[in-house]
Amino acid sequence: MTSQFLLNGQCGPEEFGGKAANLSRLSRAGFEVPAWTAIGTGVFDTYRKATGLGARIDAALAEVSADNADEVAAAIRAAFAATALDPASRAAVVDAYAEVAGGAIAVRSSAVGEDSTGLSYAGQYDSFLNVVGVDAVADRVRACWASTYSARSLTYRLLHDLPGQETGMAVILQRFVPAEVSGVLFTANVLSGRRDEMLISAVYGLGEGLVSGAVDADTVTVDRTSGAVTDVVVGEKRERITRAAGAGCRTERVEPGRRAALALTTAQIHLLRATGERIEELYGAPQDVEWAFADDRLYVLQARPITALPGGEGAGDDVRVWDNSNIIESYGEITAPLTFSFAREMYGRVYREYCSLLGVPRSQLALMEPDFASMLGYFDGRVYYNVLNWIKVIGLLPGYRLHRRILAAAMGVPETPVERAHRPRPLQYGSRLVTAGARARIAVTFGWYCLTVKPSVARFLRRFEAVYREVDAVDYARLPAAEVYRRFTQVERTLLAQWGRMAVLDNVIMLSYGVLYALTSRWLPDAPEWFRWHVVKVGADVGSTLPARRLIELARDLRRRPELAAAIRERPAREAYDWLRVAPGPSAARLRDGLDRYLHEFGYRSANELKLEEPDLREDPTLLMSMLRDALEVGDEPGPAVTEDADAYLDAHLRGPRRWVYERARRSVRAVLRERERVRFARTRAFGMARRMLTAIGADLARTGALSQARDVFFLRLEELRGAFTGTIDHRELRPLAQLRRDQQDRQRRLPAPPPRFVTTGGTYWGQRRADAATVDGAEAGDVLRGTPSSPGVATGEARVLDRPGDAGANIVVTYRTDPGWVGVLASATALLIERGSPLTHVAIAARELGVPTVVQIPRLTDRVATGTRLTVDGAAGTVTIHAEEA
Repeated sequence: MTSQFLLNGQCGPEEFGGKAANLSRLSRAGFEVPAWTAIGTGVFDTYRKATGLGARIDAALAEVSADNADEVAAAIRAAFAATALDPASRAAVVDAYAEVAGGAIAVRSSAVGEDSTGLSYAGQYDSFLNVVGVDAVADRVRACWASTYSARSLTYRLLHDLPGQETGMAVILQRFVPAEVSGVLFTANVLSGRRDEMLISAVYGLGEGLVSGAVDADTVTVDRTSGAVTDVVVGEKRERITRAAGAGCRTERVEPGRRAALALTTAQIHLLRATGERIEELYGAPQDVEWAFADDRLYVLQARPITALPGGEGAGDDVRVWDNSNIIESYGEITAPLTFSFAREMYGRVYREYCSLLGVPRSQLALMEPDFASMLGYFDGRVYYNVLNWIKVIGLLPGYRLHRRILAAAMGVPETPVERAHRPRPLQYGSRLVTAGARARIAVTFGWYCLTVKPSVARFLRRFEAVYREVDAVDYARLPAAEVYRRFTQVERTLLAQWGRMAVLDNVIMLSYGVLYALTSRWLPDAPEWFRWHVVKVGADVGSTLPARRLIELARDLRRRPELAAAIRERPAREAYDWLRVAPGPSAARLRDGLDRYLHEFGYRSANELKLEEPDLREDPTLLMSMLRDALEVGDEPGPAVTEDADAYLDAHLRGPRRWVYERARRSVRAVLRERERVRFARTRAFGMARRMLTAIGADLARTGALSQARDVFFLRLEELRGAFTGTIDHRELRPLAQLRRDQQDRQRRLPAPPPRFVTTGGTYWGQRRADAATVDGAEAGDVLRGTPSSPGVATGEARVLDRPGDAGANIVVTYRTDPGWVGVLASATALLIERGSPLTHVAIAARELGVPTVVQIPRLTDRVATGTRLTVDGAAGTVTIHAEEA
């Protein structure tokens, strides 16, 4: 059994994998490669045989297909986690770790066939950074082996007709380099396909922030002959990933003065170009090189061939970028087929009308029809934006670069090289002059909408209210399904089709906030992070806060009636609501009236309110009672002290004409944010109406036997439901379709969620995903987590980790994501922490107005914090301190 490979020795790809073979070649050619060794494929074989794991894996792989790759991969991963190393394999790991002198290392997969000239396998397998200690190394070696059978590697092999059972996996142990600057060098321009240019992407700290897309990067284009820098795009590098004390890595803020500066010096750029030329000469083909600078030395971490260049073989592949960062607030977790298909149609209508409102000619609208029909994607039951289609639509407007920069700041999703390489052209005219004329007309039209936002929204809301009052007054449960469907299509034609103005409004917000953001960067470069979002507080009376304020009022009134309050406290939420409906006395009647008014006004504002399958507060008021009890426990004492004040900061740092200009821009942002909240509340009620109608249709179809049960309607797609009333589907197909989807959803719930962002090439029906991200081992290790400041203030208390609102109590609420229905928890929460989100989301805006300290975009928050963990939240600094458990 070959157990390891020593630095500078001979290394064959069949025994040590493609990545190790490339490192061997680089080392022997004299490049500065950090000390490393490799654990050969023979150790992997020994482990599988000695533990009996190999037979179980082979049995699972015999049944693998494109349809069940995720399920098979999850089962295999669980088997690896439950199977310890046999003595011989552990001895090999111990010896290999000793060869690189122990301490902090990177543990990298090296599969047979990986990084070959034909197929790169980039992103298919796992790697881990800053791993310390032999036990941790052994665990990570097993994890690398397990990634041999990850869903993405299995589907990759299916796509390329590669054998699944004969996969060999070696593992590289390499000295960890605490990089000051790092990145990727492409010895040919992967954006344009030009072989006479090199492309350098660079970030502060470790390069994994660049590879995963978590950190914005600089992009430098270099002429390979002269060495001249021909193009520079400086990313706003607000964060860097660095080594944490002990093991693991952490995200740090970059000093404000360095964010807009180029990470590389001129000398470093020239050294990278020269090194890239030598590496390409060594391999005889363009290379993708990962590098790092530490202590003024350039380290080559790995190199792989560039397997496809634009304009060359493989360039015609249909590349799609999928991302859920900007949609997870509305469609988190598993989403029912009816909701997805309804949302897909809605988004198509919205963006079609958006383009029409901007004056896009009909001929161009016809060409964009396929884009409108596929603005959203559906993977393992999760909803994703089709990013390149979105870029095509948004790119119609001037200032796309500014828009994209603000999206990166708000959502934490910087533009990636794949986006830049495949960015589509919005208009398809043969003449540049005609294109310029069309874009000018669109810009003028958009400018008019910017100036007339308020009256435009007012007109839309007047029409909406007229339709809403009429439609919401109907009891659809008493109508036959065919009549409900007829009314549903009427609402679609008269109301839902007009929602393009909301897309225009969102882009007005991005433009106006982009202007303010640019002014802040230029005139207030040292402004703290909290200031950028706190400066656009909308006002205490914004509609976002009304549900929370109404709950606070109800709780205050209930607190004056201790007997009634005690009766509410001592019963479960649903039982308390049912008891209150029949409870005697004026106090109970007063509370009933208050709750009825709340449900009438805000009954559609509930958790997952845009997911049609989720009951709203009108259907199930249990959540309302739960939030009321939480607010009851808080009392009338003041909330956390907020010492940060945007006006005071402006008074101290900006005066004169600049202050006047800044305030004008600030008022503009506040005004459009206020209008957006009004329109979004209308959207909430529109989806609530649709939910009532579709629920009634499902109930009637179940009564007639077309469905097994009423809620099976949500397992149909909208086009299938339409077919039941238009004669384009046999009604006998509905029951088996619903059962098929129900079973499929049960399987999806057992699978790990797809990554937040990934790339597909060609047929997405294979489930193939390329998420080119290494694992930052132990990210945010230590006692302090960092995210994006959203609402200032300091709070200390116990965490309450929730996956839906309710039972928050007077605690620090911790969650993976929120939607507008979470605003009720702000009535009791002492602070709010969100792993995925934006400072411009509905709940973040409401939290600022209510003075609730809030931090968003906190990596691995829900992995690190459990209910009961004692925390201190600093909303201005964007930090969460985890306090040690008291003995």
